[in-house]
Amino acid sequence: MSKEIIKINISGMTCVNCSNGIEKAVNKLDGLLSSKVSFASNEGEFEIENKLLDKESLFNKIRKLGYGVEENLEALEKSKLIAYNKLKYNFFISISLTIIILYFMLFPLQNLLNNQYIMFSLATVIQFYSGRRFYTLAYKAVSNKNYDMNVLVALGTSAAYFYSVFVVFSPSLFPENLRFLYFDGAAVIISFILLGRLLEERSKAKATDFLKKLMDLAPLNATLISEDGSFKTILATQLKIGDKVLIKTGEKISTDAVIVKGSADIDTSMITGEYMPIYKTIGDEVISGTLNTNGIIEVVVLRESKDTTLSKIVALLSTAQSKKLPISRFADDVANIFVPIVIAISILTFLAWYFIVGDALNAILASISVLIISCPCALGLATPIAIVSSVGKAAQEGILIRNPEILEIIKDIKYAVFDKTGTLTSGIISVKDAIYEEKYLDILASLETKSEHPISKAIVDFAKNKNIPLNIELEDIKLVPGLGISAIYEKKMVLIGSLSFLKNNGIKLDTKYLDFYNNSLKDGAGVILASIEKECIAVFALEDSIKNGAKELIADLKAKNIIPILLTGDNEITANYVAKKLDIDKVYSQVLPDEKYKVIIELQKDAKVMFVGDGINDSPSIKQADIGITLNSGSDITKDAGDIILINNELKAVLKSINLSIESMKIIKQNLFWAFIYNIGGIPLAAGVFYPIIGVMLTPMYAGIAMSFSSVTVVLNSLRLKLKKI
Repeated sequence: MSKEIIKINISGMTCVNCSNGIEKAVNKLDGLLSSKVSFASNEGEFEIENKLLDKESLFNKIRKLGYGVEENLEALEKSKLIAYNKLKYNFFISISLTIIILYFMLFPLQNLLNNQYIMFSLATVIQFYSGRRFYTLAYKAVSNKNYDMNVLVALGTSAAYFYSVFVVFSPSLFPENLRFLYFDGAAVIISFILLGRLLEERSKAKATDFLKKLMDLAPLNATLISEDGSFKTILATQLKIGDKVLIKTGEKISTDAVIVKGSADIDTSMITGEYMPIYKTIGDEVISGTLNTNGIIEVVVLRESKDTTLSKIVALLSTAQSKKLPISRFADDVANIFVPIVIAISILTFLAWYFIVGDALNAILASISVLIISCPCALGLATPIAIVSSVGKAAQEGILIRNPEILEIIKDIKYAVFDKTGTLTSGIISVKDAIYEEKYLDILASLETKSEHPISKAIVDFAKNKNIPLNIELEDIKLVPGLGISAIYEKKMVLIGSLSFLKNNGIKLDTKYLDFYNNSLKDGAGVILASIEKECIAVFALEDSIKNGAKELIADLKAKNIIPILLTGDNEITANYVAKKLDIDKVYSQVLPDEKYKVIIELQKDAKVMFVGDGINDSPSIKQADIGITLNSGSDITKDAGDIILINNELKAVLKSINLSIESMKIIKQNLFWAFIYNIGGIPLAAGVFYPIIGVMLTPMYAGIAMSFSSVTVVLNSLRLKLKKI
């Protein structure tokens, strides 16, 4: 079986029921294995079996439903702009003519018939020009047995319009007390629904602004340095791995690359959120889309444009926005069965008023009002706009949400499990403490410059901080894997390495060095010793420094009754030392990757688990955990396994993720609550259930205003997320 996943951009969707309708229709095609269509991001993802279904057949089915299939994002944006401008024009026509109709209602002409003809003419333009979209979409929905809100709008406004038409042209069909015109009601309904749609489209555009800004970050062109040293301007998308590129002051970095010449201050604020430019020099990596604020650098391309950090962020954001939460799918299901129920209620309302109460006028008004007020726009919008706002807000905070479904569960975690090296600690070894003969430090540091080992770099940095020169010439330098390094200085043997390395070479330790060695081990530090000509002259205690914000994060998690756990492959002494510094009570040390995985499974038997790590060995645990969080500095495999990627590698973003989850679910539940309450309360009011008690019932015009207002309320409530401080 040959399977293929097809991702396309779909234009022409006007509400969440459009996306549901597309899914429902294409799922009937032979060879369609799965479908996901997002109204929020205008994207569709379909899995097909090639032998039974080809792309073109799928695309034709979507086009037949009345939607456009756009080949790229640029075409989609152009299509959306055209549709938005058309919607804006239709609204302008509708609202302008509606105001004129309302004027003639309030200040009618002396000749009543002329007054009615003018209103009829204006209402006809509104009904079949500005409101044509509702008929088109309703027809397509019903043709595919999908009853969406467009069906309700078309039915409700048509009932009001045609009732009025018959009153104007065939008044004898109605008794004197039923000759009312509702041209104004139908016109106001269409105008307000168009206004709601206009605001929805603007809200969607605002919610995805950050995604568009990210896409605009990547420069179009790059200055390629040819082998002969000449310069050539090419498209950034044409760059290949290994190409050399010139980046001048004020230019954006063309693609992910490493600096091979020069240095510069790089503004990474749009990617990492850091407001201060970062100094980068030879050997440092730079990210596509970041800005060279000063200096001229030459870089070698590490990744093609489609594989850069920026392109991955854009792709992940886009994918994340198209996914649905379980609570969202529930709302969609309710919205799909809601319309037939409402139509049934409308018919029952008419029958009750007409046959039981005997009031034909209220029978017509109430049944129309039920159709109009029940449009499930608010229900359908409750989660998609909130999800888009959440993902956008997270991205602005340096949090890339790959799987929005975790927004629903991250607030419920009981255990926050952390890897140590590179996650809670910096992963960079430094000298914590040392005792040494100062006159020999320049020799030791000069020798360590000959090695790229992290421990060697730590000792070199230690010497640099003390302004020790590193220009001593040594001979016969030898690296001994796993043990240390040796050399000859002025015919004397110099050794730097482990205790066993020195003992194997006949070196004995004085009491002060041995005591320092043992005490450092007890404190969880790593220890390196040095000797010159059979005499120990230095002992260095090494540590992997705690990351900024780690201690504060653990304290904040505890305040939320979340239990922090350290899960590491490091030795017990080092693990306990780090745990003590961070106030972590539960520690698993010296565990292999598969053992980490098993620990996560055991914890999940009790409650939900979040795992935070960055190494390849953490990947199984990240994938198994209910919520997997990884750092952007981690491996690609680890990032693929994670639900959340911390773009700026800041641990405080873990807490922000939890806070965002709490705020997002709060807003989604508020939206669903008000959408349900609105319909539960609005339908009886529109049906006239309370009329015998309080003497109040909605006319079609006010029902339309109320319906549009509910949708706008949900959208504005969702956009509050962008203003929330997390």
